[in-house]
Amino acid sequence: MLRHERKAVISLQINGETHEVMARPSDLLLDVLREQLGLTAAKPGCLNGDCGACTVIVDGRPMKSCLMLAVEAQGHEILTVEGLGGTAPIQKAFIDADAFQCGYCTSGFLMVCHAMMIRYPVMPEECVIEEWLQSNICRCTSYQEIRRAVRRMYELSTDRR
Repeated sequence: MLRHERKAVISLQINGETHEVMARPSDLLLDVLREQLGLTAAKPGCLNGDCGACTVIVDGRPMKSCLMLAVEAQGHEILTVEGLGGTAPIQKAFIDADAFQCGYCTSGFLMVCHAMMIRYPVMPEECVIEEWLQSNICRCTSYQEIRRAVRRMYELSTDRR
């Protein structure tokens, strides 16, 4: 016999705004973002934390939203691609470097790279970039273009200063 979980109102801070949503204790942050708030940039991929297509930034750190319950997100600052507003250096850098094809993984990579820039405001060594990029998978494009986009991101952020 299946037990029905009761929904409760939870408050989430997403992209600088407070959102009140109804969620069961088992609801994933990914599902609440997509289904209740219409923030569809984070994509369901593997649903076990391997691919990174669902990556968002939680309190300045990349997090796979398929591994986080919505109730666990209460009290934390969540940033999605939609919250970048189209002006983040990484978005322009991905375009400049042709670092996408189908685009399914792109938002996850954008969030990882944005978080990397928060953690490393000056371009880190290549081994650090490689380590950060290992958290996400792209099945279409060359990682060479994605690495080029990361370097371009740092160039663009230096130009903005």
